[in-house]
Amino acid sequence: MPEPVPDLFGYLLGDWTCARELVERAAPAPLHGTYRGTARFSPASTAPETGETPRVLVHAERGELHWQGAAHPTSRTLLMTELPDGSAQVSFEDGRPFHILDLRTGTWTAHHPCAADEYTGVFEVLDADHWRLRWSVRGPAKDTTLTSHYTRVPGHRA
Repeated sequence: MPEPVPDLFGYLLGDWTCARELVERAAPAPLHGTYRGTARFSPASTAPETGETPRVLVHAERGELHWQGAAHPTSRTLLMTELPDGSAQVSFEDGRPFHILDLRTGTWTAHHPCAADEYTGVFEVLDADHWRLRWSVRGPAKDTTLTSHYTRVPGHRA
């Protein structure tokens, strides 16, 4: 059963491990891959000190993707801007919007159109130190599922 999160930024702040399974079904035979890495959620260095403007959280992820017999170092950075209702606008590092995230009920479904592909992400808070994200990607040449499990690093709650 999903765990409600009344303070999104308070919940995410800190360091997490990430274990991700990837399945691509659009290939003649399904392809499988794994990713192992870390995710750090930290206040943006330009975060305002007053409550007059929204807080910004940086989601920086680093790890290694194992795909088709090869290992690839990977990284990504997303920005989360707090919205007045307690949710957040998630954006790519260059400022392009990605999706809204609202975990007040403990679960959220996000959508992101990307060219001819449609990304649908289901976020689920399992408890204070665990959450899951499952992205389904559908398009003319894609049928991919990425399932990520995030676990808080002990002692790294901000």
